[in-house]
Amino acid sequence: MKNLIFFFFLIFNTGYSQTRGCTDSLAKNYDQTATTNNGSCQYEALKIKPKYSLRLNDSIKETSGLIWFDNLLWTHNDDHDKTIYGLDTLGKIQKRIILDKNINHDWEEISQDSAHIYIGDFGNNYAGNRNDLNILKINKKDFLTGNATIETINFKYADQTDFVTKKPNSTDFDCEAFIVSKDSIFLFTKQWKSSKTSIYALPNQAGNHTAQLKQTIDTKGLVTGATYLESKKLIALCGYSKLGKPFLYLLYDFKNYDFESGNKRRIDLQLSFHQIEGIATADGLHYYLTNETLILKPIINVAAQIHYLDLTNILSSFLIK
Repeated sequence: MKNLIFFFFLIFNTGYSQTRGCTDSLAKNYDQTATTNNGSCQYEALKIKPKYSLRLNDSIKETSGLIWFDNLLWTHNDDHDKTIYGLDTLGKIQKRIILDKNINHDWEEISQDSAHIYIGDFGNNYAGNRNDLNILKINKKDFLTGNATIETINFKYADQTDFVTKKPNSTDFDCEAFIVSKDSIFLFTKQWKSSKTSIYALPNQAGNHTAQLKQTIDTKGLVTGATYLESKKLIALCGYSKLGKPFLYLLYDFKNYDFESGNKRRIDLQLSFHQIEGIATADGLHYYLTNETLILKPIINVAAQIHYLDLTNILSSFLIK
């Protein structure tokens, strides 16, 4: 009987000692007594400026994704070009890998895990009715040799039942961002109507799959890229508003794969009319972004560029412990 009483006493005190609240000291509603983050943190509006912005080679005017791998930043164009470009941190092209056995219908994102590189051929903004959405899965060991083993992951959205042709840039089933974690791929859609992102999950294995809706986050902008530090539970999304104002959207300190359960922080970038498309980081503190060329005559003429950001002041308290 004494052992039973002690058991219930231990359970009661363990639960009682866990205080839920905002655990981020940079938040407006930081709770010093909180021991468990409940995702309630709220932040002051913040706008930051890149440490530098440099023009990219004309070969990559439509840069549309970015990863850090083998000490280079790898990017690609989103239409027809089958080349993956390896850049140094100043945006200079150092390597070219051509995937000549594949077709670039609309490569919108590049991601990775420890063994593979993934390229998302799932751009769907023109009519919203693509039925050949897929992700290329490339063995990293072969990738650098130019003789890559490539598998294809085909998918459809579980809740897309209408495939009638839409007006350009009006669908909620467009996608330009995804991450890979263990045996799963998580898509972050680009919702043209609502300026939100829906998160879908599917297996990262070759074959035909149905992407299942997990949750929707109000990013107040069009999400176009993602990078993921799995060991730190940190996702950084990039994108721009319908008025062409670029932003970052940070998801961190979440539980398992419930990405909305942790901190959610939107950061504006001091880059007017920049169509940010790619984002990459090696350590979670220092980030590289790329934007594609944007020409709207006679007012807007923005060249493709690479940008470097330092988020140490924002994320060091979370990442460096």
